[in-house]
Amino acid sequence: MSRGGKAKLADGPERRCIVTGETGPKPGLIRFVADPEGRIVPDVLERLPGRGIWVSADRGAIETAVKKSLFARGAKAQVSVPEDLADTVEDLLCRRVTDLIALARKAGGAVAGFEKVKDWLSQEGRVKVLLQASDGSARGKSKLWTPTGARFFGCLTASELGLAFGRQSVIHGALQAGGLATRVVEEAAKLQGLRQADGGTSASGKDRRNA
Repeated sequence: MSRGGKAKLADGPERRCIVTGETGPKPGLIRFVADPEGRIVPDVLERLPGRGIWVSADRGAIETAVKKSLFARGAKAQVSVPEDLADTVEDLLCRRVTDLIALARKAGGAVAGFEKVKDWLSQEGRVKVLLQASDGSARGKSKLWTPTGARFFGCLTASELGLAFGRQSVIHGALQAGGLATRVVEEAAKLQGLRQADGGTSASGKDRRNA
């Protein structure tokens, strides 16, 4: 159990969120570091050198860390933090998710289009992730289903899904089990946390509604 009595989401390395004070698996948090000039930057790939500062993958948590100057406490030094840090993290995660889906597509592990996705869904155990555009037709999306044991994400727009599949826009997509599916699940879950909000739209005007 983590601090606060919440059950662990998964086994593996854990980190403590500087906002909630709770400890949880790394896939549920975003790593930040202070660069040589003392500026806080997100490290979504978790590769940058320096002391890691961890925040839950949640827009509200990141915005709270900015407003309450919690990054300075985490870095144990004076730092500068951009006010639009949550938007920057969202953009980086979106690019990360679309890049991973694109890699899966090139490896033959992803398909797009209603009929192709429906065909994969009809094959038991084949689909690990069902992807549907947040701005797609609710009627069309309701005709597909998430298989038992699979994950559904509706945090990408049709143009963002299109970018992942090399098209102008995509409403329906699917990833098969194995390969990059697990990594897509982890990164898409983080992105979903950044795009969840009452009303579904960020201050910057971005559509953050989930289907």
